[in-house]
Amino acid sequence: MRRSPFMEVRFISPDVAAGRIAHHLWDPERRVINPQRGMPTDVEDRLRMQGFLRSTGPHAPDTVRRRLATWSTLTKWRGLDGSFSSPALKSALRLAVRATPRPRKRRSAKAVTGDVLARLLATCRTNSLRDTRDRAILMVAFASGGRRRSEIANLRIEQLAVETPIPVGDGPSLPSLSIRLGRTKTSGVDNDEVVYLSGRPLEALNAWLDAARIESGSVFRAIDRWGNLSLRALDPKAINDIVKHRAALAGLEPAEFSAHGIRSGFLTEAANRGIPLPEAMEQSRHRSVQQASSYYNNAHRRTGRAARLLD
Repeated sequence: MRRSPFMEVRFISPDVAAGRIAHHLWDPERRVINPQRGMPTDVEDRLRMQGFLRSTGPHAPDTVRRRLATWSTLTKWRGLDGSFSSPALKSALRLAVRATPRPRKRRSAKAVTGDVLARLLATCRTNSLRDTRDRAILMVAFASGGRRRSEIANLRIEQLAVETPIPVGDGPSLPSLSIRLGRTKTSGVDNDEVVYLSGRPLEALNAWLDAARIESGSVFRAIDRWGNLSLRALDPKAINDIVKHRAALAGLEPAEFSAHGIRSGFLTEAANRGIPLPEAMEQSRHRSVQQASSYYNNAHRRTGRAARLLD
């Protein structure tokens, strides 16, 4: 497990913790004016040389909170006393967040909605191994609820299970597959998240598994420049690269799209198609109604009557 910069300090006091908060949320340009702010320069240089500090900051507030939580847990494991829940430290974090100049940015400037997804899939027009893989990645990531890039990259055959086919009117039943995600970013310790695939996304996944002759282990794997399949799983960053590459091939601006755009695009498309929010959240596995509903609200505001009063 990679250690956080917070883990370097063994003696825990409110001043030490507050110093780390100030360092992570302090504007590096303003530190030229006040070099005493944050951690000592020699400590910062040593951590940077060891690879524990990479960004010049300011960091995202959630990053700081996550590192504090990790530091607090490790402190308890070592039998040390900490002050991570003290009112003074909470107040310092709250004030530092308010003062940070770091602007809030969306992870993906534009959502990968159904129309955008169709353009990306159109670039996977051949039966080459790479096109077959990328088609499956895009369709599975979207249809399974807008899965995070780490969940797609780390997907294994052992997580897949064939389910009873789904009856559809008078036509043939649709094949169905469950994906056992296990613990996710937002699930609890005891939760085992499950999502489902059927229809075209499942066909795309099966086409990839057949073409790559994958029967166990990682589902989505790297392909070298000569078209040879690797035994290792894709890096999560590769999912982001694939989205941007396909966007460029589709004549879109790659900088405007990312893997997270698939996640936001799933909920936005569900809102556009009138799918109830609770039903969409069952597939996306969002825990926060507030976060999930923001995509619905934006979609309804854009197409609603209030935005067309002068039409």
